[in-house]
Amino acid sequence: MLSGHLDSTFAALADPTRRAILARLAAGEASVGELAAPFAMSQPAISKHLKVLEKAGLVSRGRDAQRRPVRAEAAPLAAATQWMETYRAALEMNFRRLDDLLEDLKAARAAPTKGKPKGEPA
Repeated sequence: MLSGHLDSTFAALADPTRRAILARLAAGEASVGELAAPFAMSQPAISKHLKVLEKAGLVSRGRDAQRRPVRAEAAPLAAATQWMETYRAALEMNFRRLDDLLEDLKAARAAPTKGKPKGEPA
């Protein structure tokens, strides 16, 4: 089940407009009209983006009289971050091992060889 949630989170985040909407919502809730203002697209187009974000659980809509404020939800981003962190840590460990190996190889090349006449390859 986690895979499906991650899939919908990453699919929603793949679009730059949706990322910009989330960035705006990080500052606080907003109406659809407020979210649409900076974009050269209609409110219905913004609403479609919001539906994708809502389906992924990245935003929720409230009710405040006639207003339906949209707010960001942190849980799906936390799950995606945790998933990425697992792989980041593993890759960093691999890079550290590679760095150590390269340092060992450099040291072995730089060390003078004993018992070999000058001019012979080591």
